[in-house]
Amino acid sequence: MAAFDTEKTVVADIDRTVYDIKDKVDAAYEVSSGLTEEIVRDISREKNDPDWMRDFRLKSLEIYEKLPIPDWGPSIEGLDMKNIVTYVRPKTGMSATWAQVPEDIKNTFERLGIPQAERSGLAGVGAQYDSEVVYHNVRKEVEDQGVVYTDLESALKGPYEGMIRDHFMHLVPPTDHKFAALHGAVWSGGSFVYVPAGVSVEIPLQSYFRLNAPGAGQFEHTLIIVDKNAYLHFIEGCSAPKYNVANLHAGCVEIFVGEGSRVRYSTIENWSKNMYNLNTKRATVGKGGTIEWVSGSFGSHTSYLYPMSILAGEKSRMEFTGITFAGAGQELDTGAKVLHAAPGTSSHVTTKSIARDGGVSNFRSSVVISEKAAGSKSSVSCESLMLDSRSRSDTIPAMDIRTDKADVGHEAKIGRISEDAVFYLMSRGLSEEDAKALIVGGFAEPIAKELPLEYAVEMNNLIHLEMKGSIG
Repeated sequence: MAAFDTEKTVVADIDRTVYDIKDKVDAAYEVSSGLTEEIVRDISREKNDPDWMRDFRLKSLEIYEKLPIPDWGPSIEGLDMKNIVTYVRPKTGMSATWAQVPEDIKNTFERLGIPQAERSGLAGVGAQYDSEVVYHNVRKEVEDQGVVYTDLESALKGPYEGMIRDHFMHLVPPTDHKFAALHGAVWSGGSFVYVPAGVSVEIPLQSYFRLNAPGAGQFEHTLIIVDKNAYLHFIEGCSAPKYNVANLHAGCVEIFVGEGSRVRYSTIENWSKNMYNLNTKRATVGKGGTIEWVSGSFGSHTSYLYPMSILAGEKSRMEFTGITFAGAGQELDTGAKVLHAAPGTSSHVTTKSIARDGGVSNFRSSVVISEKAAGSKSSVSCESLMLDSRSRSDTIPAMDIRTDKADVGHEAKIGRISEDAVFYLMSRGLSEEDAKALIVGGFAEPIAKELPLEYAVEMNNLIHLEMKGSIG
């Protein structure tokens, strides 16, 4: 048993090695912890915001102070905004040349796979470190198509300011919930993407978000506008080292899908297990358009994550494919929301969740079919796998159907690993942890095949190593 425990310890350490890189915190500038009007004004000055954005921040702060903390999901009692630093600027500017990024930051991103991923076939890469984008680049052949991919703050001060002002936090207004208001007040960093009509971006764009500072928050804003009859695949990755204090991620993603266009948004989230992940993602889809969400949630202490799709145009559609893996000390509340607001729209939600070592993995969904959405269809399927008697998984669906001319279905399954299957695989020479990892990998495979290759490999490695770390 001693040898088995040694393996468990080593593998559990390997599991987080690449993500638990801790750089010395040597910020060029950071605000005081907490949230006040003075802090918001300081951030706005640091950003050299246009007047309308400064006013937007201050209005969002007013809204934040009036809205209650959500009380319907997992507890976020351990998150105290008085202890969160909302803005940390590293000692570097934004660069389009990787060689100009400071060595410590560059080494961190190199070990995480940035910009190797760019060299292996991405159309463009953005990298954010704490509160600032430190690297952004896009291939010339993509740029020549008229595609804009840059950091949001640069775009805000250039020829696209009007477009940003017309779209920024229109899908996710600060009044939406308390952490949307917080985001509106202190947002920093993120990406801006514009794809012109008729343009198909055949290789993905990617942004990676890294939070290094303990006790800090990250509030990046991603704004994507895809014009008519265009295509885009956008990949998002994020991670942070583990500290013994709470960190906060309250980013925001807004996607505008034009008529006849298709957008796929893929995420692998592997935040450290002291992170509160309170992210908001929302898309609106025009006539005949499609939004596809592919989501993998493996990290954070507590998550509230429900990408929402507004099917605003006739025959628009949404697909959501997600997997959640909750281990010891994690309560991950994830799912999807969809509003059918036009005739003939369709949505399909498929999720799988895994809970082990006392982890909690909840699926929460909302399907609304309005009276204007006759002929619409929606199907929701969620499967949960619990690996021990201490873990928990709940399914919490909500459906609001306001027309008789709709086809709606919901299916939920909750189960455990078959001991017979484990015994059979062990009889064929596999160890117990390898047998369980193989079964869990098979359970997750339909989701993994929807991910870009390198992320599918990462997901499978995470599952296998987490499984090894949980045995014994």
